[in-house]
Formats: sequence, structure tokens, C-alpha cells
Amino acid sequence: MSKSARVWIVDDDRSIRWVLEKALNQAHFDTFTFESGDGVMRQLDKEQPDAIISDIRMPGINGLDLLEGIHNEYPDVPVIIMTAHSDLDSAVSSYQSGAFEYLPKPFDIDEAVELIKRAVTHSQERKAEKESSPSEPALVSTEIIGEAPAMQEVFRAIGRLSQSNITVLINGESGTGKELVARALHQHSPRKESPFIALNMAAIPKELMESELFGHEKGSFTGAGGQRHGRFEQANHGTLFLDEIGDMPSETQTRLLRVLADGEFYRVGGNTPVKVDVRIIAATHQNLEKLVHDGKFREDLFHRLNVIRVHLPKLAERREDIPRLTKHFLKKAADELAVEPKTLRPETEEFMSNLPWGGNVRQLENTCRWLTVMASGREIHVSDLPPELLDSHETAPTGSTWQEGLRIWADQELKLGKKNILDLAIPEFERIMIETALKHTGGRKRDASILLGWGRNTLTRKIKELGMESEDDEDDL
Repeated sequence: MSKSARVWIVDDDRSIRWVLEKALNQAHFDTFTFESGDGVMRQLDKEQPDAIISDIRMPGINGLDLLEGIHNEYPDVPVIIMTAHSDLDSAVSSYQSGAFEYLPKPFDIDEAVELIKRAVTHSQERKAEKESSPSEPALVSTEIIGEAPAMQEVFRAIGRLSQSNITVLINGESGTGKELVARALHQHSPRKESPFIALNMAAIPKELMESELFGHEKGSFTGAGGQRHGRFEQANHGTLFLDEIGDMPSETQTRLLRVLADGEFYRVGGNTPVKVDVRIIAATHQNLEKLVHDGKFREDLFHRLNVIRVHLPKLAERREDIPRLTKHFLKKAADELAVEPKTLRPETEEFMSNLPWGGNVRQLENTCRWLTVMASGREIHVSDLPPELLDSHETAPTGSTWQEGLRIWADQELKLGKKNILDLAIPEFERIMIETALKHTGGRKRDASILLGWGRNTLTRKIKELGMESEDDEDDL
């Protein structure tokens, strides 16, 4: 961050202006103060600072009106709103008007300076980006994002199938994007001008599934007030995507098999055959071979569906795609909410790329929505991530050696803003070593001390310091 960064302070309280000015000067900022917001907009016409920190309640124009004017005319200038009257309405109004951050009084001066530093860094980085790449194109919106080798295999499969009407079975965990791949297969097929109809087997009650698939005639069952076309008829000449096919009841499996074999079916309660021309794409997160073996899925239907199989990798198997996916989802969420897209700090991007992502791409997309709403400022720090992603169980080191695991752990702790990490690491390291040595010696301290390379007295002292003593400890010789 440049030492000549310029910060404006707007507050009618002289003491607040004085304290902030002194603290910011010590942090090597140039400062300029205003007793009210009235002159700020006029001064902005002449020059723009790297950041502004402003009170809400002031004589003349109030802080929220000032914020709105700055955000509309000078959107690249981050504004921090501070107030002694902190309430829900003030906080909501501040963020809705485009505040970089909301700072309730009284505040810790060091925290205020750190927040201003974040705002200034964000401002300067945005300026640098615009100067270095003024015509940089926006992220290209594609059907499926993926540069990882596993995703390239999926793309190759879609390409090979682009001129085919063949049945496809998509395998992949929940949240990996199976429907997205099914839509891509349809869009790149000869049927692209015809309907794409999706039906999730797991979301349909068993008693309604046949009606959903094949339709029904008037009066065929209670509530059937008129004739209804099912998904097969709706998808005629197009593609029918059957998601979670492993959840289809056995009787419906039998009817589906007949349709695939004959190309015709009867509506529920009907006696006139209906002919259709439909391409089937099925998907499941389950092991269909095991379901067949267990008698829960028809083997003949399995072979009808399993003509071409496409496997979707877990997000953890395509980590190199996480930064680009995250950028895409942050932009998508910002567009949905009509706000400016947020960006990841480099350390946040690295941290997110190393998470396990048990919910796969869907979890990542939902996290980006959460961050768009909840993260403070426009740059996302590691500490801004949802608490469940910062949980120690999810971020446990996975290095192939203990040294690599320790390096990953230390790196993650420091990214989280932790300090004095040796105070935590060294006692835990010694505790694990002592416990393991005692396990190998059956609890004999003398032998354990030899394994550890310590003297007997050193081991006894360490056990006491670490609180590892128990009432049944025996002082073996």
C-alpha cells in the first residue's frame, strides 16, 4: 500500500476527527478533515481520495445521503460509515447505499485503522487493475466451467455425443452439476430446438410418479379433473432428463422399460397408446450396479440406460477450477442481487481451493451467494468465510508427510489471523509424541523417555506441565 494514500475524515465531532487524524498519520496516511458533508461532494469534483470515513448524523447533509451521492458518482471510492447510534436500520441503510463497511462507535482505534487500510488497499488495487487492463473482457459465461483434466473428459464426451441421440447415464455425487451436463448434451444435440424436460425422481411421491411421467386421463384417480400430458409427451422430439433414477420405484421401472423398448405408453387410466420420440438422459449419485445386485433396480433397465456413461468428478478432484468457478458464482450472485461483484483476496482463494467441499459445486455456489450478502467490504478475507468452512474438522491438513501437514496447518492458521501459534503447536506436538511413546512402552515412562531422547526427569516434568498426569500413574523405575 502506498504511503501517500489519502483518507478523508468527515465528522462534526472534533475529538473524533483529531483521534482518527493522528492515528492515520502515524500509519503514514495523508488525511483531510471535514466538519460536515456539505463540502465533500464539491471537493470530490476536484480530486478523489483513496477512502472516506464518515459519520451518519451531522449538520447539513447526513452521512447516508452523502454516501449515496458518492456511490452514485464516484463508485470506486470506498466509504466507511461510522455512528454512535448503531441500530439495525442504520446498518442496513449503510450497506444498501453502498458502504464499504459499517463501524459503530465507540470503536477500537487500531481496528478502525486496519479497516481503513483494507478500504485503501481495495481502492488502489481497483485503480491498478483499470490502468493495467482498461479493456479487459469480462468473465465469459459458459455452460460448464472446467479446465481440470477430469472436466475435459466430460467436455470430450459431450463433443463426441453432439451428433447422437443415444441414451446417456450420468454418474456423480450430489451437487456436481449433473443437470447442467444433461442440458449441455441436449443443447449440443440434433434435438436442441425441441424441449428439454427434467424430472427428479427423488422429489416425486411414489403414488404420483407414473402420472408425472406418463400423464393421466380425466377421472382416472381422485383429483384427476382432466386429461394431463406427462413428461414423456412434453419432451416429445426432445430430451427427458430423469435425475436420481436410482430412486424410481420398481413398478415404474417396468413401465419405463416398456417405453424405451416400444416407444409408446398408456396414460394412467387410458386405453389408447401414445407414441413418443424421446431421448433419455438419466443421472444418479448412487451405485446402480450395487442396486441391481441387491435387487432394487432392474438389470434389464440398467443395461438400457447404461449405453454411454459420463462420470462427473467431485469438486475436490478438480481444485484448479475453484478460483474460476468462484469468480463466476460471485458475479452471478451480484447480478441476481443488483450489487457490485465481490472479489477474493489471494489468500482467501488459496484457502477455499484447499477446502473439502463435501457439497461440491452446489455448496460453492451457495457459499458465493452467502459471501455476496454477508462479507464485509468488497474484498473477501479468509475471516469473512462462513463459520462452517473455518471449522477445524473441515480444514484439517492433508499433507503426505507430517512436515507438509504441519506447514499446511500453520499456513491456514496465519491466514485466519491467528497469532502466537507456537504456543498452541509446541504443547500439542509434545503431547502427541509423549502419548505415542507411552503407548509403545505400555505406559513405562523410563522406556518412553529413551524413545523420545529425553531424560527421565524431563519426561516427568513435561507430563506435569501438559496436565497429562492421572491418579493411577505409577512412578516406574
